[in-house]
Amino acid sequence: MPTLGLLDPERHDLAAFASGEPSLDRYLQHYAWTNHCNGIATTHVLAQRRAVLGYFSLSAAHLQLADLQPADRALLPRYPVPAVRMGRLAIAREHQRKGLGELLLGFAVHRSLEMRTTLGVRVMLVDALEPAVDFYLAYGFRRTSAAASTLYLPLGAEDP
Repeated sequence: MPTLGLLDPERHDLAAFASGEPSLDRYLQHYAWTNHCNGIATTHVLAQRRAVLGYFSLSAAHLQLADLQPADRALLPRYPVPAVRMGRLAIAREHQRKGLGELLLGFAVHRSLEMRTTLGVRVMLVDALEPAVDFYLAYGFRRTSAAASTLYLPLGAEDP
């Protein structure tokens, strides 16, 4: 039975992870733990025994107000919008197209909504690789005006 939790290099076999996207594999294998220890980003893994089936990372961020869609700017103060950045989301190649990406995205959104109780968070950001843009758009993410690959998801009950 797979478990979801924080990255632990003592428990998780990072070297064997292969998603088919070298930049995502390299991040997990070489940078995720250091970034976690340095307070840069937390990495959450879905694992079965030692095998990592997928992962995502979260960090603090902000988005310029002008980068939101006009309807999302309404009633917001005129300074950068507090955000959570999902820096990476990847599924091991042999587990792709089984709903695990949706599962991890749902958990990341849930974690971001939990943060709203203790920290100002208005949107979740993702810098999507081109093949994944449609995946995020299907779950309600919106394009920023600044960059086509930077997407955001409004968080909170008052969003349209």
